Amino acid sequence: MDIHHEEHGIGEGRPLVLVHGALSGIGTSFGRILPLLAKSRRVIAIELQAHGRTPDIDRPLTVENFAADVVELLDRLGVERADLFGWSMGAAVALRLGTDHADRVGRLVLASVSFDDAGLHPGLLDGIQDLQPEHLHGSEFHEEYLRTAPDPAGWSNLVTKMKVLDANLPQWTPEQIRALAAPTMIVLADSDIVQPEHAVRMFRLLGGAVAGDLTGLPACRLAILPGTTHTTIPHRADWLTPMIDEFLDEDHRG
Repeated sequence: MDIHHEEHGIGEGRPLVLVHGALSGIGTSFGRILPLLAKSRRVIAIELQAHGRTPDIDRPLTVENFAADVVELLDRLGVERADLFGWSMGAAVALRLGTDHADRVGRLVLASVSFDDAGLHPGLLDGIQDLQPEHLHGSEFHEEYLRTAPDPAGWSNLVTKMKVLDANLPQWTPEQIRALAAPTMIVLADSDIVQPEHAVRMFRLLGGAVAGDLTGLPACRLAILPGTTHTTIPHRADWLTPMIDEFLDEDHRG
């Protein structure tokens, strides 16, 4: 599979890999923030199987397959370790890399991630199997797909495959989250699809939610964006860029 990727920015340090959300691509997930992040680092933006400019193949869409594809792309590019910034489904892919391919990961920025089904608002996915491809016609995701996909007629198949993934969301145990080696920044909208209590639970499992003035700051971070929904997180580039830059640069401070 020819995994579409774009390289932006400069820098000899660890690159930052951007992993988009479901039904999305580089433009709709990172169009606003990518040029800002690329001012100070090398950024590699990818498009996963059946998304954007990357063609589909005869294989299910799973977070595990996506994570393996990211590793394969890193191998092709000669990148030993990378930081990752994932939004929505892309955050789950980045988390899977952190738990299953820890040696390839530096730092993680996870926007709107749930590590088990209980993290989503109750009933959120009720009726998702009734979603039809035409229901999304005219959306920014559909319009991006029509502009970029090698086969614009593949939209229906993409939506069908994504419904299978939604019915079998990836799961992690609290022990797996607690054992995550990569310093991690959790990003959530205050009106997200993930419940804020879940984000705080994950933050605690990673060693956060402490009295930092007494214990020192933990390696993990939590950012909750006010007045923001799940799909408008990518619009908050001016807020997110300085927070992400500071977090990723932490390894380079004396």
